[in-house]
Amino acid sequence: MKKKDVHSYTYAYEYLRDQILTGKIEPNTKLTEEKLAEELSISRTPIRSAIAKLEQEGLIKNKRIFSPTPIDIRNIFQVRILLESFAARYCADYISKDALGRLKECVEIGQKGTMEEVMEANFLFHQIIVEETHNPEIVKIIDRMQSIIYLLRKTVVQQKRPHLIEEHAAIYNAIATHDAHLAEQLMIDHLQKDLEFSIHRLTK
Repeated sequence: MKKKDVHSYTYAYEYLRDQILTGKIEPNTKLTEEKLAEELSISRTPIRSAIAKLEQEGLIKNKRIFSPTPIDIRNIFQVRILLESFAARYCADYISKDALGRLKECVEIGQKGTMEEVMEANFLFHQIIVEETHNPEIVKIIDRMQSIIYLLRKTVVQQKRPHLIEEHAAIYNAIATHDAHLAEQLMIDHLQKDLEFSIHRLTK
């Protein structure tokens, strides 16, 4: 890809990703390369590459903005429950002092922060736990789903799912007191409630 095309690709990718994640482009909207090229004043080649990348991330499917079904949501959460419950259990035994401190900060921000700060704290809380496994394969799988996870997390946080912050606090306490079994079970319960809430909001 030429230097100019690389710049145009990055611009198109970041523009489309932002439009999708902020909800400015509605789910199930069909994307047209010609229209986007005209709108962004770039050629169709970087547009095509940007769409392909967003398809890999799960945000676009068959040239349409991804509109998750209950089955899609369940599939994503099944993977998260398996990996993040293991991660929580692992953290209870092996988390670093620095990471534990950052985890506590996430809980505190969740209790008193703005909506944007709570969203960021929610993301970091789960990211820290996953990264503390020091298992690149687990991190890679979760990273690949991050864009979709973000959209679902937005629903959970903005629609104010009950007891969300309290559950984070309980998971933190289980990890801090090295109760591996409890940390694992609390993470399973936490993500199961996220799953049920997300499906309920989708089908409402």
